[in-house]
Amino acid sequence: MEPAAPAGQARAAASKLSEAMGAVLQDPRRQRRLVLVIVCVALFLDNMLYMVIVPIVPDYIAHMHKAGRPTTSPKVYTLQAPTPASGSDNMGNTSESPTESEDVKIGVLFASKAILQLLVNPLSGPFIDRMSYDVPLLIGLGVLFASTVLFAFAEDYAMLFAARSLQGLGSAFADTSGIAMIADKYPEEPERSRALGVALAFISFGSLVAPPFGGFLYWFAGKPVPFLVLAAVSLLDALLLLVVAKPFSAVTRARANLPVGTPIHRLMLDPYIAVVAGALTTCNIPLAFLEPTIATWMEHTMSASEWQTGMAWLPAFVPHVLGVYLTVRLAARYPHLQWLYGALGLVVIGASSCMVPACRSFAPLVISLCGLCFGIALVDTALLPTLAFLVDVRHVSVYGSVYAIADISYSVAYALGPIVAGHIVHSLGFVQLSLGMGLANLLYAPVLLLLRNVGLLRRSRSERDVLLDEPPQGLYDAVRLRERPVADPDGAPRSPSGPFDECEDVYNNYYTHS
Repeated sequence: MEPAAPAGQARAAASKLSEAMGAVLQDPRRQRRLVLVIVCVALFLDNMLYMVIVPIVPDYIAHMHKAGRPTTSPKVYTLQAPTPASGSDNMGNTSESPTESEDVKIGVLFASKAILQLLVNPLSGPFIDRMSYDVPLLIGLGVLFASTVLFAFAEDYAMLFAARSLQGLGSAFADTSGIAMIADKYPEEPERSRALGVALAFISFGSLVAPPFGGFLYWFAGKPVPFLVLAAVSLLDALLLLVVAKPFSAVTRARANLPVGTPIHRLMLDPYIAVVAGALTTCNIPLAFLEPTIATWMEHTMSASEWQTGMAWLPAFVPHVLGVYLTVRLAARYPHLQWLYGALGLVVIGASSCMVPACRSFAPLVISLCGLCFGIALVDTALLPTLAFLVDVRHVSVYGSVYAIADISYSVAYALGPIVAGHIVHSLGFVQLSLGMGLANLLYAPVLLLLRNVGLLRRSRSERDVLLDEPPQGLYDAVRLRERPVADPDGAPRSPSGPFDECEDVYNNYYTHS
């Protein structure tokens, strides 16, 4: 009889825990906070896996090429990927430097994730629109889990390439559906900007903490350990998603079938969305191109040590978070000026990129990189909520495809960076690369003036009130949100005037004939 008592106490405790969990999940506010935590962990994991290979893969590939020959202790790289096809002959110690063939392989390996992500996003966006957000997020976490396990046990370049490409597939689902889920669960400002800002902070934190995390565990515990740790976290996050969102329940499936989102090719033709997508690509090009090239440049120009090349990006986390916080606060007070915050961010990025080649010591370079990350935070935090708002007022409030477009914008930059940046440095020079990227951002900043009238658009909730019998809780509750009409002299409704008025007729006619 005595063993039955602990068993009964365990059942009672489990019952109380289940009741408490059920009470939490019945509260919409607490539920969406849990969803935000789940999405932030997924984004954190994806960026951890994106950058954790930086201190591991170059050394691992070098050791694979040296198989059968005496090798020295592993050389741990920090934060920076080697420059593809650039300057390996000038490194001094060729016995420890990757060969040109290894550089090319490493560059292709680093870019393969973004390339596959770029190819899959046009398909994952419509899939997310049809399946809701939780199922694609679960699929993405599952693929990321498989990719991480494959990384842990990969023993040749082909398996590493397959694992990296598989991560791109998982990211196309996890990143897009996660950001879209946040936009849906937080339909009102300033909560939406605040929630997306938290997600961006987790992305930044994951990217910056991953290299020292991976390098430390790789050095002291071996290659599989950092990947197995990340795999365990992704599995726990997927289980938490199953408990909180219940993606396969009858209620969730019924709610997922309510609206039909705007096709992704039509969203791409929206001139406002096109301007935002161009800004997201332009602002990320300096970061994507500097990451694989700046370490070699630092070694040549300021005789930087490996410790300095590894630490150059780490202080940038603080201004990135500061930029997110500042933009969220400004957006809450002046929401109609989101375009201005984005334009200011592009100017800061352009100026910082132009300053980088002028730096001849460690401290000024760190300040320039901090300015770069601060500007990126301004652009991302201002324009990601703008994409959701544009879908609300001009299309159907289903966010999978529009955030797939955003993911495509990021992927373009990060697919080109590891492959193209080194060749540009080799043919034109690092100074020309930095100045060109800075000039591109400065020239694009005035383009955001075309978004200045977006704040005049307003939502109409009449169809939500007609079609939905329950209060809004996110996940497609906003079935159709349109511009508030402004009457023409003949009584026909029209949108507020904007910079794209001349192309609106062509745009609307395309919709009509489609």
